[in-house]
Amino acid sequence: EGARHFVSGFDRPNIQYRITQKDNPRQQLLRFLKQEHSGDAGIVYCLSRKKTEATAAFLCGHDITALPYHAGLSAEIRQRNQQRFLREDGVVIVATIAFGMGIDKPDVRFVAHLDLPKSVEAYYQETGRAGRDGAPATAWMAYGIEDVIKLKQMMSGSEGSEEFKRAEHHKLDAMLGLCEVTSCRRQVLLAYFGETREQPCGNCDSCLSPAEIWDGTDAARKALSCIYRTGQRFGVAHLTDVLRGAENAKIEQFNHSALSTYGIGSDLDTGQWRSVYRQLVARAYIAVDVDGYGALKLTDKSRALLRGEETISLRREVKATRQRKPRKTSSGVTPSDNALWDALRECRKQLADEFGVPPYVIFHDATLMQMMEYRPQNPQQMLDISGVGASKLEKFGEAFLQVIAAAD
Repeated sequence: EGARHFVSGFDRPNIQYRITQKDNPRQQLLRFLKQEHSGDAGIVYCLSRKKTEATAAFLCGHDITALPYHAGLSAEIRQRNQQRFLREDGVVIVATIAFGMGIDKPDVRFVAHLDLPKSVEAYYQETGRAGRDGAPATAWMAYGIEDVIKLKQMMSGSEGSEEFKRAEHHKLDAMLGLCEVTSCRRQVLLAYFGETREQPCGNCDSCLSPAEIWDGTDAARKALSCIYRTGQRFGVAHLTDVLRGAENAKIEQFNHSALSTYGIGSDLDTGQWRSVYRQLVARAYIAVDVDGYGALKLTDKSRALLRGEETISLRREVKATRQRKPRKTSSGVTPSDNALWDALRECRKQLADEFGVPPYVIFHDATLMQMMEYRPQNPQQMLDISGVGASKLEKFGEAFLQVIAAAD
């Protein structure tokens, strides 16, 4: 009776949301980790078990401590990898959606997706495992049209009812909408859950690097015409070859060099055409024929565009610069403080091993950050640090004071 109610929203302002098109996704992931999250703990989600293990092996080959996690591994291996993730600093788990439920690790600095989640709900839940300590974290994803085709095929092959399949397809369409939006992603994400944010967040890729918009009407008509002229039987790769006037066995086999659309798209490169098709799928001008091995088909919505009765603006894809300078660590540690930061984390790890608990049970990263900033010299000053109470001061205070004194 008369109990107090605590109402929270869906906004996680410390998480930076970024979504990019796939362009050699493993290398994109590696650059993201090396440039922005070197030495950080994080989760990489993949759609298949095979891809999970291959990605973990790839990262290990580039000096990143990465462990696979999926339902096909033995319970012993899953448990061991999960414990290493919880207890060691800087471990990256590469997982299917089997990983994450019940994981209460506060210092996950990033969640990366190498495949498109099935729904906004899944995306929100999975990215929400980052930054639970309130410190800055990143939700990064690379996706492409092949993800859409794969997921639609999986959904159509489901044993669920037709009503269930329709609901799943609608959820996927909403996820595509979030990927292709050119306005603030956080506003769109919150709106999906019924929340309104008046101003753009300033902490998503759309806010930080606003998308360049171009009049894609002519390109879209060419793309749609090519689907029609080839009989609505082919996927993106072949359609792009036709538009660009490629010469190969498949073009010759179907005599597609004789089509009116052959070679009319040589002004755009392969990546740009893939982007055009992906955005047309996301906006429902094109449907994926899941029974036709990913062939693209026209929808009723495409008629007005083909007839010249409407125009369309598309996002211009900009290739990420490969010479971007590494930023300071995700925790905000400056180069001059690196030695102390590493020493504090090593002290925490040794105590965690001694007491048989995860490092964050000793102290959160935010507490170590305050120690590094204020550099307490005695127990009384240590008590002024957020996260240090009388009990933890008694157990751990002297060890950390010694580390700070040695650094000074």
